[in-house]
Amino acid sequence: MIRTLVAGIGNIFLGDDGFGVETARRLAGRRLPEHVEVVDIGVRGVHLAYQLLDGYDTLVLVDATTRGGPPGTLYTIEYDGPAGEPGAVPAIDGHRMTPDAVLALLDTLCAGTDGQPPRRVLIVGCEPASVEEGIGLSVPVSDAVPRAVRLIEELLRGDEPSVAQASTAEAPT
Repeated sequence: MIRTLVAGIGNIFLGDDGFGVETARRLAGRRLPEHVEVVDIGVRGVHLAYQLLDGYDTLVLVDATTRGGPPGTLYTIEYDGPAGEPGAVPAIDGHRMTPDAVLALLDTLCAGTDGQPPRRVLIVGCEPASVEEGIGLSVPVSDAVPRAVRLIEELLRGDEPSVAQASTAEAPT
C-alpha cells in the first residue's frame, strides 16, 4: 500500500518557525485519503527519522523556509539530496535538526535495518517574517497557513500546485 507522511516541523516558541506545526494541526482536521498520515513533529527530528523507518513512499515536510521572498510566500521544493560536501556528516542535535540532518540520519538507520527511505520528499515552505523568540505567527505567515493546507491537499491528490515549484538541493531553515 502506498503511504504518505505529512510532517509539520518547527519550533512554536520562535515565531514563524511554528508555521509547519500550525499547518499540520489544521491539515489533521481535514478529510484526507486513507494512505495519508499527518503528524506534528515540532522539534523532534530524531523521532521523525525513526518514524520514517515504518516505510513511506512520500514524505511532505512543512516548515518555515527562508529563500528571500516576501514573508508569507509559499514554496514547493522537490528535495533532491543534502546541500554541502558529499559524505559530510550532519550534526545530530535532537532538538535542532534540519531536514538534511533528519534525512541523513534516516539513511544511516536504513543502512543498519534494511529499511527504505521515502522515494519522494517534498518540502512545502513558507517565507518567515521573524523567527525571534515569541509565540504566534506573524500576519503574513498566519494568512499563508490556509493556502498551504490547500496546496498540500493538491499535492496529495497529484494535482499541480498553485504556486511555482522550485527544485533545490538546499535544506530549508
